[in-house]
Amino acid sequence: MRTGGVELCVAELGDPGRPTVVLVHGYPDSKEVWSEVAPRLAERFHVVAYDVRGHGRSTAPRPLRGGFTLEKLTDDFLAVADAVSPDRPVHLVGHDWGSVQCWEFVTVGRTAGRIASFTSMSGPSLDHFGHWINSRLKRPTPRRVGQLLGQGAKSWYVYLLHTPVLPELAWRGPLGRRWPRILERVEKVPGGGYPTPSLPSDAAHGAWLYRDNVRPRLRAPRADAYAHAPVQLITPLDDAFLSERLYED
Repeated sequence: MRTGGVELCVAELGDPGRPTVVLVHGYPDSKEVWSEVAPRLAERFHVVAYDVRGHGRSTAPRPLRGGFTLEKLTDDFLAVADAVSPDRPVHLVGHDWGSVQCWEFVTVGRTAGRIASFTSMSGPSLDHFGHWINSRLKRPTPRRVGQLLGQGAKSWYVYLLHTPVLPELAWRGPLGRRWPRILERVEKVPGGGYPTPSLPSDAAHGAWLYRDNVRPRLRAPRADAYAHAPVQLITPLDDAFLSERLYED
């Protein structure tokens, strides 16, 4: 389907008459990351998974800069939701950067009534993250400073993704070739059809998710970013990139 100057690849499983679940993948993934989950959910739900713009079989915006803002990602979600479930709200599930953008979807006024619930996995609201940082800078204690430093160390890759050109060269070169083995060894991800061959370009394009959104939103988090649908928060144990303390406030 075409929306906002890009073409999104959308997959559907299950009975369209049942409640719709929309799955939103993270970085540097594509909708294929849901390949083991979607068929199981499809036994009870109408399941929809789409490649985020610039990933998988969805096209990338031109220019890339400014093409991955949370506002444009919200436009994409609404286009998908209106196409697959025009008359009923959808249940939203997001992982990693899919969860980050879903927090935007569930807290902006223009999506009110389109989301029945939101399940978040491994991806915080950037607004919440910004307030979390600011509260610790304004009222520092040894414990709070330790939390800031701990999360800062876990976020090392975010700094790298903001550097020009280097992430693209790495993903289209040695890192892209070695990533499947890294996943198998470090995160115990089984082999098979994932990651897909589009990984190098997915990861290169996806760097703009960070560049277009992280700094602007952390510097000026919204004060009214409250969810207008029920939220289920799933926090993995021993997350290498996000501290559990991030969800305290």
